[in-house]
Amino acid sequence: MLDNMIFKQLMKHSFTIPVEVTYPNGKTEKYGNGAPQVKIKVNEKIPVKDLLRNASITLGEAYMDKKIEVSGSLQVLINSAYESANSFLNNNKFKRFLPKQSHSEESSKNDVQSHYDLGNDFYKLWLDKTMTYSCAYFEKPDDSLEEAQMNKVHHILKKLDPKPGSSLLDIGCGWGTLMLTAAREYNMNVVGITLSEEQYNAVKQRIKDEGLEDQAEVLLEDYRELDHLPFDYITSVGMFEHVGEENLGEYFNTISRYLKSNGVALIHGITRQQGGAYNGWINKYIFPGGYVPGLNENLTHIIESGMQVADIEMLRRHYQRTLEMWTDNFHKVLPEVRKMHDERFIRMWDLYLQACAASFESGNIDVIQYLISKGPSARTLPMTRGYMYKD
Repeated sequence: MLDNMIFKQLMKHSFTIPVEVTYPNGKTEKYGNGAPQVKIKVNEKIPVKDLLRNASITLGEAYMDKKIEVSGSLQVLINSAYESANSFLNNNKFKRFLPKQSHSEESSKNDVQSHYDLGNDFYKLWLDKTMTYSCAYFEKPDDSLEEAQMNKVHHILKKLDPKPGSSLLDIGCGWGTLMLTAAREYNMNVVGITLSEEQYNAVKQRIKDEGLEDQAEVLLEDYRELDHLPFDYITSVGMFEHVGEENLGEYFNTISRYLKSNGVALIHGITRQQGGAYNGWINKYIFPGGYVPGLNENLTHIIESGMQVADIEMLRRHYQRTLEMWTDNFHKVLPEVRKMHDERFIRMWDLYLQACAASFESGNIDVIQYLISKGPSARTLPMTRGYMYKD
């Protein structure tokens, strides 16, 4: 009985939109004024002790297992919960229901379910042709996803103000789109580094196919073990969210060590303006060991590593749109996804994409580009931002 009362209180205070909730006993409650925008059906009781242990895992798994079903947009529902001042996400009265982090959780990482070995065929279904799995950059409202991803590549490279013949290191090079664009269109000498054997083989083949052997090289090794000479420029996209809170300082120290004096780096990654955070469900099912650092945290590490900030740009709305387009693409190819994965996986992935879109929409997380230099800020860069937007 107590579990039901507490869960009903959580539902009652958690949304800014009108919501209809049907409980396991069949009773339906409406919260908010007007016609419900989203309907929630709770098929099984959610124990309070599980919410206390880790609310994100408990609710996420309940959705995956159809203990909770949602009619309407998951993104709208979750964004509403973030925006509600009285939600248990925000109100001190309900803060005890938030996931608690501890060293015991950290020590049990090996027992937590690892990220699925999804394979390239899965990503090809709903990513664009560049196979870019990070925030796009929408210069125009009608940019396609592929156009926006290439916009992002050029936006990053233009910020560096690179000189022909200069050297670039791309830490976490993915499928090589950024580094090979730098070689082909900016006449740079590039090195990409990855821990993925599939990515390594694909980039190596692309280098050969495009005749860039004299300008481009890809390495299969840990970014901290590189023994190449220092570089004029460094890029790293979507990397620091995965190194772990305890390794952030080493990450930025490594970038500083690899940069030449007055060298410039563009670091692009998910950041919380409110401070660093973990998410139990994301860590268990999507990105094991993931940690989203706070803005102040990253700035402190940048400064302590002997570098200075030249420019910061927030791209929160760009990632929201990217995720919304990924969600649309994912829904369109569900018949193909069902040939690869079961319904539990599909509900997990759908929740992941829409929950992240809601988190960006609400400002719970951001994605930020840090333009940094080794030495006095922007010593080698133009005086104004105008150069970043020239063709």
